[in-house]
Amino acid sequence: MKKISILLLSLLIVLVLAACGDGEETSTGSEDSPSESNNESVEPAEEANTDDVYFKDNEAMINDLKIKIAETKVIPAGEQGNEYGDKPVFAIWYETTNLTDKDIDPSTAWFAVFTAIQDNDPNAINELEVGSLPDESHLDSQLETIKKDGTVESSIAYELDDLETPVTLVATQGLMGEELGRADYEIK
Repeated sequence: MKKISILLLSLLIVLVLAACGDGEETSTGSEDSPSESNNESVEPAEEANTDDVYFKDNEAMINDLKIKIAETKVIPAGEQGNEYGDKPVFAIWYETTNLTDKDIDPSTAWFAVFTAIQDNDPNAINELEVGSLPDESHLDSQLETIKKDGTVESSIAYELDDLETPVTLVATQGLMGEELGRADYEIK
C-alpha cells in the first residue's frame, strides 16, 4: 500500500514536471559516436537546437533538474536490498539536483525523466516494473523536497525479467517529452 501511495504521489508531481518540460527544443549533445563508460553505452537521440538538455555519461539534464547516476548493480531475490522480491532487481543509486524554485523530490524527478526497459520481447516494448527500494537509507530522502541548487541522493530498483538482456534507460525531457538519449547497462 505504501508503494502505491508513493507511486501515485510521484505521478502527480511528474505531471507537474512534464508541464515544465514542454515548449523547449532538446538536444543530446554533439558527440559523433555513443559514449561508453564502464558497462553501459549511451546513444544520443537526434540533434536539436540547444545543449541545455541531454543524457550522456550517466547524467541527465532537463530544464528543471539534473540526475547523476552514481552506481548500478543487480541484487538477487532475497539478498540485502531485495529482501522481499521474487525476482532479481537492477538497482540504481543516483543524485538529483533541483535547478529551480519548484518543489522537486528525487523519486518524482526520476520518474519524470527515466523509463527502464529490457528488450527481450520481439513484439512489444518491455518496460520494467519498479521493485522495492534497494537502499533503506533513502526511505526518507526519496520524497524530500530539494532546495534550489540542492542535491539529494536516492535509489530505485527495477524487477528484471531475465539475467542476460541489458537494461536500457531511456531519458526524456519530462513525462511524455522528447527523448534525450538512452544507455544500455549490462547485467552482471
